[in-house]
Amino acid sequence: MLPLVPAGLPWAFPGWVGHGKNWPYDFPNITASYVVSWILGAKQYHDLDIDYVGIWNEKNFDSKYIKVLRDTLDEVGLADVGIIAADGNWEVSNAMGVDPYLNDAVEVLGAHYPGTTTVMEALKTQKKLWSSEDYSTFNDEVGGGCWARILNQNYVNGLMTATISWNLVASYYEDLPFGRDGLMTAEEPWTGNYVVESPIWITAHTTQFSQPGWTYLQTVGHLAHGGSYVALTDSKGNLTVVIETMTHDHSVCIRPPLLPFNVTPQNVTFQLKGSFASIRELQVWQSRFDFKTKKPFFFKKLSPLKISDGSFTLSLDVDEVYTLTTITTGQKGTYPDPPPSGPFPKVYRDDFNVANASFSEAPDFADQTGVFEYYINLTDPGPHVFTLRQVVTQMPVTWAADADQTISVIGDYKWQNLTVSCDVFMETVKTGGVFIAARVDKGGGSVRSAKGVFFWVFADGSYKVTNDLVGKTVLAEGHSGTRAYGWHTLSLTVEGECATGMLNGYPLWNNAVVLGPKNGWAAIGTHSFELAQFDNFAVEAK
Repeated sequence: MLPLVPAGLPWAFPGWVGHGKNWPYDFPNITASYVVSWILGAKQYHDLDIDYVGIWNEKNFDSKYIKVLRDTLDEVGLADVGIIAADGNWEVSNAMGVDPYLNDAVEVLGAHYPGTTTVMEALKTQKKLWSSEDYSTFNDEVGGGCWARILNQNYVNGLMTATISWNLVASYYEDLPFGRDGLMTAEEPWTGNYVVESPIWITAHTTQFSQPGWTYLQTVGHLAHGGSYVALTDSKGNLTVVIETMTHDHSVCIRPPLLPFNVTPQNVTFQLKGSFASIRELQVWQSRFDFKTKKPFFFKKLSPLKISDGSFTLSLDVDEVYTLTTITTGQKGTYPDPPPSGPFPKVYRDDFNVANASFSEAPDFADQTGVFEYYINLTDPGPHVFTLRQVVTQMPVTWAADADQTISVIGDYKWQNLTVSCDVFMETVKTGGVFIAARVDKGGGSVRSAKGVFFWVFADGSYKVTNDLVGKTVLAEGHSGTRAYGWHTLSLTVEGECATGMLNGYPLWNNAVVLGPKNGWAAIGTHSFELAQFDNFAVEAK
């Protein structure tokens, strides 16, 4: 198994870190203590040695905090954990140039989506340069071409020695933001279907034939008729050369915009000199995207290339990737045929009766704000011992704009007509509230503007039906008799432009007019960041 380099990057922090503000830097010692505790916990509970840690994903950095974090790491014996800064643009390099203490605290300069280029201020620091988040592109063959191009050209153009893909596996509902923006796809846990996409094999062209600790040679560059090549060595005599000839339109990434360039078929000659002059044979692996005939192949082992006098010539077509290497252990892995793809079940139930599943989410639910976990309710007389509980009680310090309400979505985004039901239990007297919902149309960073049909009940004895998560567009409201610390069964039916709700088996409201959205997920959630429990969730879609 190839060695891994575990790294951590906070995207959000618990609310107590910010002391009520959406800002983690006012109390740098508290924030640093939290991050260091996470690193120590990764080792204690998961036997993970974290090698690097970042500051705050794509947000402003704070020089004082970075220095406090460095000191805190050192104080607890984590001097070997390097700090990556600042996981946005290259601006931190300007501050490092005038602050020697800050410069000493940072081990790696990491930028996101750098477009394969760096800046002079970053180069002047003489630190390791990483593209610490990149790719994030739909994983069809153009996405594979994007990945092939930037894996090489991040070093050729920008001297970045690491490129981190966001994300690794697209294992979330495809209609959430950035659907299928992973190196492979596994987004149907209900069927077990998965797809090994082209970016997986493009990754192998580099990662099977080099390891952390190898170095790029200075003799890298662009080919005369487009494309690029890099060379890496372990300083022990091994050599790996990776070549890509991706054309512009077949290698566009999600960001930044890609300026025009041309690539044409060409013959290229390489001359091995110095310690590599004695190499007589290189293993050859090839991928060809073949956008014309739609008959691509990926990571194919060819016959070894015999070398005389240290020289060899290759005939390169467009949209190809080659690896030439002294490493002989390359292997194209195999995997069983995945189960067939299929839609989310139209009839679905979960009673959450899972013992010994502490701090675990329930299958198929996708928390968009808040955290919904299995819970063992030891005070219940019997029917609701095992439940799902929303456990975050304070708005976190967030990266994106989380909702003020908690929400977890589930199901098929194409669902239009359906019935959602769930037993609910509020744990906040007077001000508590929970909902079930249908046709929820947004998640991720857009969740605050989610629309749908939301059926709320509150601990003050009222109910409300709204057309949006924030609760501004009211379709119906009235008295429900609901209270905290008692179980209630909610049922919501949406069909066409009409919605009807039931409470504890009896009609509570009916014929609310729903003009939109026409489709979306089912969902559960709470009125605020509060404790609440859910049980016996069920959906029946038509």
